[in-house]
Amino acid sequence: MLNKIQGHKSKIMIAIFIVLCFVLIRSFENQLFYDPLLIYFNADFKSLPFPEIDSFKLFLGLLLRYSLNSVLSLLLIYVLFKDMDILKFSSLMYLFFFLVLFGMFFIILNFFPDGNWLLFYVRRFIIQPIFVLLFIPAFYYQMQNLKK
Repeated sequence: MLNKIQGHKSKIMIAIFIVLCFVLIRSFENQLFYDPLLIYFNADFKSLPFPEIDSFKLFLGLLLRYSLNSVLSLLLIYVLFKDMDILKFSSLMYLFFFLVLFGMFFIILNFFPDGNWLLFYVRRFIIQPIFVLLFIPAFYYQMQNLKK
């Protein structure tokens, strides 16, 4: 076991660095991104209307955050698996989820003023690196099954 860990020392260090980058993005989210919904969702938002939003600035802020999280996630997936097919598939999945989630986000924001819970969860998938938490175990399981 210890020999395996020592054999993958660089892989582990790079993975830890990428995870720390995720932490930095989360820590400095108020300074890095325009997102009035950060304050809105920290309050008791169940009965509050949506705040005034500059849709273009919000789109750019969410796009930047989603892009940073996606690039870091793809790097982490590549570091862990060293498989270009997995990386290509993951890239396509991130592009697909980008289109679906951003479409849903702005439809909810503009046409469903009472959809604050739905907006909360769609926004979570945009701003947090949740997909990498789903992809890594799935790819690991798939690789283990291919070895059998």
